[in-house]
Amino acid sequence: MKAIAAGLALALTPASLATAPPPAAPYAMPETETWDMVSATGRTYRIFVSRPAGPAPEGGYPVLYVLDGNAMFAGFAETRRVQGFGGRGLDKMIVVGVGHPGDQIYDPRRMQDFTAPIATPALKQLYAAYPSGGRDAFRAFLLGELKPAIERRFAVHPGRQTLFGHSLGGLFALHLFYTHPGAFNTIVAASPSIWWDDQAILAEEAAWRERAGKDGALARRTHLLLIAGVLESDALIAQDTSALAARLAPLSGEGLRSELLMLEDETHISVPHRSITAVMRAAMRWP
Repeated sequence: MKAIAAGLALALTPASLATAPPPAAPYAMPETETWDMVSATGRTYRIFVSRPAGPAPEGGYPVLYVLDGNAMFAGFAETRRVQGFGGRGLDKMIVVGVGHPGDQIYDPRRMQDFTAPIATPALKQLYAAYPSGGRDAFRAFLLGELKPAIERRFAVHPGRQTLFGHSLGGLFALHLFYTHPGAFNTIVAASPSIWWDDQAILAEEAAWRERAGKDGALARRTHLLLIAGVLESDALIAQDTSALAARLAPLSGEGLRSELLMLEDETHISVPHRSITAVMRAAMRWP
């Protein structure tokens, strides 16, 4: 027993503590940079950028804008960099994550950015503690402030622009598809929350379809990729997304390029990272 006690005493001496490893430094992702940007309305956004080394190709780099940057950017950024070994050129793009200052994966401020004012009383009561309804201001920041800032900083292709949004971000992506055709060459709406506010987005879809019926060029202005996980059925997201794809399919005759990707064995949380490579391929298609 005395020998055991002596061994424990030696193990806890200050000399042994001196051999502890030094504090680890935070990891910085290669080929990335970040800064905070204040919008015209006074809201602060954290902008994350992943960019290739070396000169830009002729015409400039394609750009992939990723909403919910705090949660999504790292996965897209490292996938872009690794694709340099794939030989298919998927690394030759700039990824821009749009997030918020702080370490929260999903910052509550996203609800204000991605939604219109809530009309449904029950939903308004359920989310009373969370600001909402700032969609127009965020859209103005994204299109009128952030995109020009990226174009000033980097050599980018003005037409090869893609937006990716998931969940409420996917709902916002659909809003831009319907109301600002051509603002992005490609829109990717992953697990879009079509159910939100008693499916209010369906009114925007109907208005867009009516305009597209009168102006054939409208359907050709933006490509649309819809993504959902098969295991999102409980929240009706899989059904809603599939039904939207079916409603839009007849417009292929008018030139609409739309696609549905259903991911087996994926839930609402796992869909974004499972879909990264497909999103990057969509962003690189041209024209």
